[in-house]
Amino acid sequence: MTGGIRAALAAATLIALAIPSAAEAQSNLLPWPNDALTERDASTETGRRLNLPTDGMPRNAGGVAIDPTDMNRADGFSPGSMLIVKVPGLDNPEALRRSRLPSLRDLTRSLRERSPVVVINARTGRRHPVWAELDSNATTDESRVLIIRPARNFSEGERYIAVLRNLKTASGSPIGRRASLRTALRRSRGGARGFRGRGGLRALRKAGIQNRGIYLAWDFTVASRQSLAGRMLHIRDEAFRELGDRNLRDLKVAGRAPSFTIDAVTDLTPAEDDRIARRVDGTMTVPCYLTNGCAPGGRFTFDRRGLPERHGTTTATFTCRIPRAALDPAEPPPARPALYGHGLLGSASEVNADNVRSMANEHNFVFCATAWAGFSADDVPNVVSAISDLSRFNTVPDRMQQGHLNQLMLGRLMIHSQGLSSHPAFQKNGRSVIDTRRLFYDGNSQGGIMGGALTALAPDFERAVLGATGMNYSTLLQRSVDFDIYAQIIYPAYPDESTRQLALALIQLLWDRGEADGYAQHMTDRPLPGTPKHTVLLHVGFGDHQVSDTTAEAEARTIGARGYRPVLDPGRSPWTRFQLIPPIGRLPYKGSAIVMWDSGTPAPPITNTPNRAGDDPHDNVRATPAARVQKSEFLKLRGRVVDVCDGKPCRAVP
Repeated sequence: MTGGIRAALAAATLIALAIPSAAEAQSNLLPWPNDALTERDASTETGRRLNLPTDGMPRNAGGVAIDPTDMNRADGFSPGSMLIVKVPGLDNPEALRRSRLPSLRDLTRSLRERSPVVVINARTGRRHPVWAELDSNATTDESRVLIIRPARNFSEGERYIAVLRNLKTASGSPIGRRASLRTALRRSRGGARGFRGRGGLRALRKAGIQNRGIYLAWDFTVASRQSLAGRMLHIRDEAFRELGDRNLRDLKVAGRAPSFTIDAVTDLTPAEDDRIARRVDGTMTVPCYLTNGCAPGGRFTFDRRGLPERHGTTTATFTCRIPRAALDPAEPPPARPALYGHGLLGSASEVNADNVRSMANEHNFVFCATAWAGFSADDVPNVVSAISDLSRFNTVPDRMQQGHLNQLMLGRLMIHSQGLSSHPAFQKNGRSVIDTRRLFYDGNSQGGIMGGALTALAPDFERAVLGATGMNYSTLLQRSVDFDIYAQIIYPAYPDESTRQLALALIQLLWDRGEADGYAQHMTDRPLPGTPKHTVLLHVGFGDHQVSDTTAEAEARTIGARGYRPVLDPGRSPWTRFQLIPPIGRLPYKGSAIVMWDSGTPAPPITNTPNRAGDDPHDNVRATPAARVQKSEFLKLRGRVVDVCDGKPCRAVP
């Protein structure tokens, strides 16, 4: 995988972007997100629509601004939006400490009466948990921005008001004069064009926010469900209706199976593979909703309702692994079918990984996988091209959504009576080796991140394990060692450090349509239309170098998961883990949960930088037999989270 990325990087002709100066960026797009960057639109669910100005967007070397057209189709900002603001004087860790801003060390500080950072729901007046951090990747104080991140995603369609107050410099001097609220609002860009006048003032008074000491206040609206998931729901429902489904919610596998072919069946001797008895490779026909024949670089076109148009069909490959437990015994029990989600820019062949083969045979699973279109090895050249010319970035999440549809079609193929189980390759003595009562999902890394979105969309499975998981790429990227490669593209393209966080925020507006961040509120007990409720187990490696465990905690809070405790041995983390995540009361537990596994890796930094200390535990949890037992017990029709750690912190095999 890494070699392919490096080859594409070497071959790519990078488009250098001329980004506005820090002052210009502040005057145009900061503070971010901001309803000053929207316009009224009665046709949307929020009554607003983004109106990002072309002349305020980053420009390439030819002076051409990044095209905000697809971003401006949204009726609000990302539910995982980071708030970005430049505060002169608040540009180093000592100033952060002096201002007593809420941090990962104490998320509840943001909910306290005197918190210097307050984000409130304008409708309810409730404070939202956030943490503040300075951009640790910036090399100068001048280019360093303040980032405020939600500890739990903001609610769809709601309006929020952000307030900064009583800020101090590193020397302890107050930042700005102690202005009245009205004066502060006049000074802020949000106050000039975006802050909703008297309604905003009333909301702040209702929340107990005093006028004194306010440095800045502004408001922003979060995108609606339709804006975030409407495209994907449209192509899913249209594709399943074509199969004859009329009501996905009833959990009955109706209609027809997708058209498929079996191209290769390979029986393996125990000497060749002591866990997998048969490898099956095939293709399936899937409705295509992208230009370019659904190849990398294709994009959606839209009908008059703003929904993706059909462009014929495409052929997707898949590969399956049947374990010895399902074929070798004279009367084998039917195996549970599970989709497997592969890792970053990988391929379906990862279903042949050692841990997946062990999981299959130890617990009798048939795993099938298809390349995750949009973020597979085939997509590397387009991803490299898109992140060096952000006017093309929509081609990535557009194809990610086609990838979700491919996964859903493969899932239906696995459990339909006319699907895989009807083929001799999946039979013994004329009987199917697949238990077709219910599908399951098991994904890791990227398969954990995008698997969260797939889970929210899935009509055919109710239980999913998301391993090495997290969400919100705008938070994830700079906390991952995998970003080192992409930084070689993005950083030269964005030489102005003060705009890099803004670039990530702009990307997230599009990324939400394809990754868990845009679907998390519907992943468990607030299902999307035509979709059952789901139960999710998050498996997290403490100190993961590639997918920050901090982002998994934000996901757990958003989906309502409970946390296994004790989380870690005393002293293992410099800050308390699983804050604001309620504990599991008693095991076995029937709901969604997060479990952190420790394999001895040093603690991650608290900054927006990756953990580089010790050995990367990224693959360790799935390689641990006890973790596989916990996954297996969870992935049952009436599965539960069971204690496999004897009431102690869970330890993964290094």
